[in-house]
Amino acid sequence: MSIGETITRKRKALGMTQKDLAEKLSVSFQAVSKWETDASHPDVELLTALAEVLGTTVDALVGYRSPILADYEERYQTSEYYWGIEPNRLCYDILRLRPPVKPYKVLDLGCGEGKDAVFLARNGYRVSAIDIAENGLEKGRILAERCNTRVDFFKADISDYRLTEKYDIILSSGVFHFLRPDIREEVTDNLKKNTNEGGLHALNVFVAKPYLKRSGEKKGNRYEWKSGELFSYYHDWHMHRIDEELFDCNSGGRPHQHCMDIMVAEKKVK
Repeated sequence: MSIGETITRKRKALGMTQKDLAEKLSVSFQAVSKWETDASHPDVELLTALAEVLGTTVDALVGYRSPILADYEERYQTSEYYWGIEPNRLCYDILRLRPPVKPYKVLDLGCGEGKDAVFLARNGYRVSAIDIAENGLEKGRILAERCNTRVDFFKADISDYRLTEKYDIILSSGVFHFLRPDIREEVTDNLKKNTNEGGLHALNVFVAKPYLKRSGEKKGNRYEWKSGELFSYYHDWHMHRIDEELFDCNSGGRPHQHCMDIMVAEKKVK
Protein backbone atom coordinates (compact mmCIF):
# COMPACT_ATOMS: atom_id res chain seq x y z
CA MET A 1 0.00 0.00 0.00
CA SER A 2 1.40 3.41 -0.99
CA ILE A 3 1.67 6.31 1.45
CA GLY A 4 -1.19 8.03 -0.39
CA GLU A 5 -3.44 4.99 -0.02
CA THR A 6 -2.54 4.74 3.67
CA ILE A 7 -3.37 8.39 4.30
CA THR A 8 -6.71 8.02 2.50
CA ARG A 9 -7.68 4.88 4.44
CA LYS A 10 -6.70 6.32 7.82
CA ARG A 11 -8.40 9.66 7.15
CA LYS A 12 -11.68 8.06 6.09
CA ALA A 13 -11.63 5.67 9.06
CA LEU A 14 -11.50 8.73 11.34
CA GLY A 15 -14.36 10.39 9.47
CA MET A 16 -12.24 13.34 8.33
CA THR A 17 -12.44 15.20 5.04
CA GLN A 18 -9.33 16.30 3.16
CA LYS A 19 -10.08 19.82 4.38
CA ASP A 20 -10.24 18.63 8.00
CA LEU A 21 -6.85 16.95 7.70
CA ALA A 22 -5.34 19.96 5.93
CA GLU A 23 -6.50 22.32 8.70
CA LYS A 24 -5.00 20.13 11.42
CA LEU A 25 -1.64 20.19 9.63
CA SER A 26 -1.80 23.83 8.47
CA VAL A 27 -1.50 22.88 4.81
CA SER A 28 -3.85 23.32 1.85
CA PHE A 29 -6.44 20.69 1.02
CA GLN A 30 -4.88 20.58 -2.46
CA ALA A 31 -1.68 19.34 -0.81
CA VAL A 32 -3.61 16.55 0.93
CA SER A 33 -5.29 15.65 -2.36
CA LYS A 34 -1.91 15.34 -4.06
CA TRP A 35 -0.60 13.14 -1.23
CA GLU A 36 -3.56 10.81 -1.53
CA THR A 37 -3.10 10.38 -5.28
CA ASP A 38 0.67 9.98 -4.81
CA ALA A 39 1.24 13.01 -7.06
CA SER A 40 3.48 14.29 -4.25
CA HIS A 41 4.48 13.19 -0.76
CA PRO A 42 4.38 14.96 2.62
CA ASP A 43 7.57 16.74 3.67
CA VAL A 44 9.68 14.75 6.12
CA GLU A 45 9.09 17.45 8.75
CA LEU A 46 5.34 16.76 8.55
CA LEU A 47 5.43 12.97 8.91
CA THR A 48 5.40 12.88 12.71
CA ALA A 49 2.47 15.31 12.96
CA LEU A 50 0.62 13.51 10.15
CA ALA A 51 1.05 10.14 11.87
CA GLU A 52 -0.20 11.59 15.16
CA VAL A 53 -3.31 13.11 13.57
CA LEU A 54 -4.12 9.83 11.81
CA GLY A 55 -3.50 7.74 14.92
CA THR A 56 -0.70 5.71 13.38
CA THR A 57 3.10 5.54 13.21
CA VAL A 58 5.60 6.99 10.75
CA ASP A 59 6.73 3.44 9.93
CA ALA A 60 3.17 2.48 9.01
CA LEU A 61 2.74 5.60 6.88
CA VAL A 62 5.83 5.01 4.79
CA GLY A 63 5.23 1.27 4.47
CA TYR A 64 8.22 0.07 6.48
CA ARG A 65 8.22 -3.74 6.60
CA SER A 66 9.57 -4.83 9.95
CA PRO A 67 11.73 -7.94 10.50
CA ILE A 68 8.89 -9.28 12.67
CA LEU A 69 6.47 -9.14 9.75
CA ALA A 70 9.00 -10.90 7.52
CA ASP A 71 9.43 -13.57 10.22
CA TYR A 72 5.71 -14.32 10.44
CA GLU A 73 5.19 -14.20 6.68
CA GLU A 74 7.90 -16.87 6.42
CA ARG A 75 6.35 -18.99 9.18
CA TYR A 76 3.00 -18.95 7.40
CA GLN A 77 4.32 -19.85 3.93
CA THR A 78 3.88 -23.61 4.30
CA SER A 79 0.63 -25.49 3.72
CA GLU A 80 0.69 -26.70 7.33
CA TYR A 81 -0.70 -24.47 10.05
CA TYR A 82 2.18 -23.18 12.18
CA TRP A 83 0.07 -22.93 15.36
CA GLY A 84 -2.19 -25.87 14.49
CA ILE A 85 -5.94 -25.59 14.12
CA GLU A 86 -7.08 -26.35 17.68
CA PRO A 87 -8.75 -23.28 19.22
CA ASN A 88 -7.26 -21.38 22.14
CA ARG A 89 -8.86 -22.09 25.53
CA LEU A 90 -10.13 -18.51 25.56
CA CYS A 91 -12.58 -19.56 22.85
CA TYR A 92 -14.17 -22.01 25.28
CA ASP A 93 -14.44 -19.26 27.90
CA ILE A 94 -16.34 -17.22 25.31
CA LEU A 95 -18.63 -20.16 24.50
CA ARG A 96 -19.34 -20.71 28.19
CA LEU A 97 -19.99 -17.07 29.09
CA ARG A 98 -21.66 -15.91 25.85
CA PRO A 99 -23.11 -18.93 24.07
CA PRO A 100 -24.17 -17.97 20.55
CA VAL A 101 -27.89 -17.66 21.25
CA LYS A 102 -27.65 -14.67 18.91
CA PRO A 103 -24.98 -13.69 16.37
CA TYR A 104 -22.63 -11.83 18.70
CA LYS A 105 -20.18 -9.58 16.88
CA VAL A 106 -16.59 -10.74 17.53
CA LEU A 107 -13.20 -9.23 16.69
CA ASP A 108 -10.03 -11.37 16.76
CA LEU A 109 -6.99 -9.08 17.06
CA GLY A 110 -3.83 -10.64 15.66
CA CYS A 111 -5.57 -13.72 14.31
CA GLY A 112 -2.49 -15.39 12.81
CA GLU A 113 -3.70 -18.16 10.51
CA GLY A 114 -7.28 -17.78 11.69
CA LYS A 115 -7.87 -20.91 13.77
CA ASP A 116 -9.71 -19.13 16.62
CA ALA A 117 -11.69 -16.86 14.30
CA VAL A 118 -12.85 -19.81 12.19
CA PHE A 119 -13.75 -21.87 15.28
CA LEU A 120 -15.96 -19.08 16.63
CA ALA A 121 -17.56 -18.47 13.23
CA ARG A 122 -18.39 -22.17 12.94
CA ASN A 123 -20.17 -21.91 16.27
CA GLY A 124 -22.45 -19.10 15.14
CA TYR A 125 -20.61 -15.86 15.94
CA ARG A 126 -20.18 -13.02 13.43
CA VAL A 127 -16.40 -12.77 13.29
CA SER A 128 -13.96 -10.21 11.93
CA ALA A 129 -10.24 -10.87 12.25
CA ILE A 130 -7.13 -8.78 11.66
CA ASP A 131 -3.46 -9.57 11.31
CA ILE A 132 -0.43 -7.89 9.81
CA ALA A 133 0.77 -11.00 7.94
CA GLU A 134 -0.97 -11.50 4.58
CA ASN A 135 0.15 -15.15 4.39
CA GLY A 136 -1.63 -15.82 7.67
CA LEU A 137 -4.78 -14.08 6.51
CA GLU A 138 -4.84 -16.07 3.29
CA LYS A 139 -4.53 -19.34 5.22
CA GLY A 140 -7.37 -18.15 7.46
CA ARG A 141 -9.54 -17.60 4.39
CA ILE A 142 -8.68 -21.10 3.14
CA LEU A 143 -9.51 -22.62 6.53
CA ALA A 144 -12.83 -20.78 6.67
CA GLU A 145 -13.72 -22.04 3.19
CA ARG A 146 -12.82 -25.60 4.14
CA CYS A 147 -15.04 -25.32 7.20
CA ASN A 148 -17.89 -23.85 5.13
CA THR A 149 -18.07 -20.70 7.24
CA ARG A 150 -17.39 -16.99 6.85
CA VAL A 151 -14.87 -14.71 8.57
CA ASP A 152 -14.14 -11.14 7.51
CA PHE A 153 -10.33 -11.18 7.40
CA PHE A 154 -8.45 -7.94 6.81
CA LYS A 155 -4.92 -6.65 7.16
CA ALA A 156 -4.01 -4.20 9.93
CA ASP A 157 -1.32 -3.55 12.53
CA ILE A 158 -2.62 -3.54 16.11
CA SER A 159 -0.16 -0.78 16.99
CA ASP A 160 -1.95 1.76 14.80
CA TYR A 161 -5.37 0.16 14.23
CA ARG A 162 -8.16 1.84 16.21
CA LEU A 163 -11.77 0.71 16.38
CA THR A 164 -14.48 2.95 14.98
CA GLU A 165 -17.41 0.55 15.51
CA LYS A 166 -18.58 -1.52 18.46
CA TYR A 167 -18.21 -5.25 19.12
CA ASP A 168 -19.72 -7.68 21.62
CA ILE A 169 -16.58 -9.76 22.11
CA ILE A 170 -12.89 -8.98 21.55
CA LEU A 171 -10.36 -11.81 21.52
CA SER A 172 -6.58 -11.55 21.34
CA SER A 173 -4.02 -14.25 22.09
CA GLY A 174 -0.23 -13.91 22.05
CA VAL A 175 -0.21 -10.53 20.32
CA PHE A 176 -0.20 -7.68 22.84
CA HIS A 177 3.57 -7.93 23.43
CA PHE A 178 3.91 -6.05 20.13
CA LEU A 179 2.29 -3.01 21.77
CA ARG A 180 4.82 -0.51 23.09
CA PRO A 181 4.31 0.30 26.78
CA ASP A 182 3.55 3.95 25.98
CA ILE A 183 0.49 3.11 23.85
CA ARG A 184 -1.03 0.25 25.86
CA GLU A 185 -3.45 2.39 27.85
CA GLU A 186 -4.58 4.20 24.69
CA VAL A 187 -5.15 0.91 22.85
CA THR A 188 -7.04 -0.77 25.69
CA ASP A 189 -9.15 2.36 26.25
CA ASN A 190 -10.10 2.31 22.56
CA LEU A 191 -11.06 -1.37 22.76
CA LYS A 192 -13.09 -0.83 25.93
CA LYS A 193 -14.88 2.21 24.53
CA ASN A 194 -15.88 0.27 21.43
CA THR A 195 -17.34 -2.70 23.29
CA ASN A 196 -21.06 -2.99 23.92
CA GLU A 197 -22.32 -3.13 27.49
CA GLY A 198 -22.25 -6.71 28.70
CA GLY A 199 -19.49 -7.46 26.21
CA LEU A 200 -16.40 -9.56 26.87
CA HIS A 201 -12.67 -9.14 26.37
CA ALA A 202 -10.73 -12.41 26.32
CA LEU A 203 -7.03 -11.55 26.28
CA ASN A 204 -3.62 -12.88 27.21
CA VAL A 205 -0.18 -11.27 27.37
CA PHE A 206 3.39 -12.50 27.84
CA VAL A 207 4.82 -11.29 31.15
CA ALA A 208 8.47 -10.88 32.11
CA LYS A 209 9.93 -13.15 34.78
CA PRO A 210 13.60 -12.91 35.82
CA TYR A 211 13.92 -16.69 36.16
CA LEU A 212 12.89 -17.40 32.56
CA LYS A 213 15.57 -17.56 29.88
CA ARG A 214 15.07 -16.00 26.49
CA SER A 215 14.40 -18.38 23.63
CA GLY A 216 17.22 -16.97 21.54
CA GLU A 217 14.82 -15.29 19.10
CA LYS A 218 15.39 -11.67 18.23
CA LYS A 219 13.30 -9.55 20.59
CA GLY A 220 13.15 -6.32 18.62
CA ASN A 221 9.73 -4.68 18.85
CA ARG A 222 8.56 -7.23 21.42
CA TYR A 223 7.70 -5.81 24.82
CA GLU A 224 6.78 -8.18 27.63
CA TRP A 225 4.23 -6.93 30.17
CA LYS A 226 4.59 -6.70 33.93
CA SER A 227 2.77 -9.29 35.98
CA GLY A 228 -0.77 -8.02 36.64
CA GLU A 229 -0.41 -5.01 34.32
CA LEU A 230 -3.16 -6.18 31.96
CA PHE A 231 -5.62 -6.60 34.82
CA SER A 232 -5.00 -3.04 36.04
CA TYR A 233 -6.34 -1.60 32.78
CA TYR A 234 -9.63 -3.40 33.49
CA HIS A 235 -10.11 -2.42 37.14
CA ASP A 236 -13.54 -1.00 36.23
CA TRP A 237 -14.74 -4.22 34.54
CA HIS A 238 -15.99 -7.44 36.10
CA MET A 239 -13.38 -10.20 36.03
CA HIS A 240 -14.54 -13.68 35.06
CA ARG A 241 -11.02 -15.07 34.84
CA ILE A 242 -7.59 -13.96 36.06
CA ASP A 243 -4.77 -16.46 35.68
CA GLU A 244 -1.01 -16.52 35.39
CA GLU A 245 0.51 -19.60 33.78
CA LEU A 246 3.90 -20.99 32.79
CA PHE A 247 4.04 -23.08 29.64
CA ASP A 248 6.57 -24.73 27.35
CA CYS A 249 7.08 -23.43 23.83
CA ASN A 250 9.11 -24.47 20.79
CA SER A 251 8.45 -21.53 18.45
CA GLY A 252 11.60 -20.41 16.71
CA GLY A 253 13.00 -23.96 16.88
CA ARG A 254 14.40 -23.77 20.44
CA PRO A 255 12.58 -25.15 23.51
CA HIS A 256 11.85 -22.44 26.10
CA GLN A 257 9.22 -21.32 28.56
CA HIS A 258 6.85 -18.37 28.73
CA CYS A 259 4.77 -16.84 31.47
CA MET A 260 1.39 -15.51 30.46
CA ASP A 261 -1.34 -13.49 32.17
CA ILE A 262 -4.82 -14.54 31.04
CA MET A 263 -7.98 -12.50 31.50
CA VAL A 264 -11.65 -12.65 30.62
CA ALA A 265 -13.45 -9.46 31.64
CA GLU A 266 -16.99 -8.14 31.19
CA LYS A 267 -18.11 -4.56 30.59
CA LYS A 268 -20.90 -4.14 33.11
CA VAL A 269 -24.22 -2.60 32.15
CA LYS A 270 -24.48 0.85 33.72
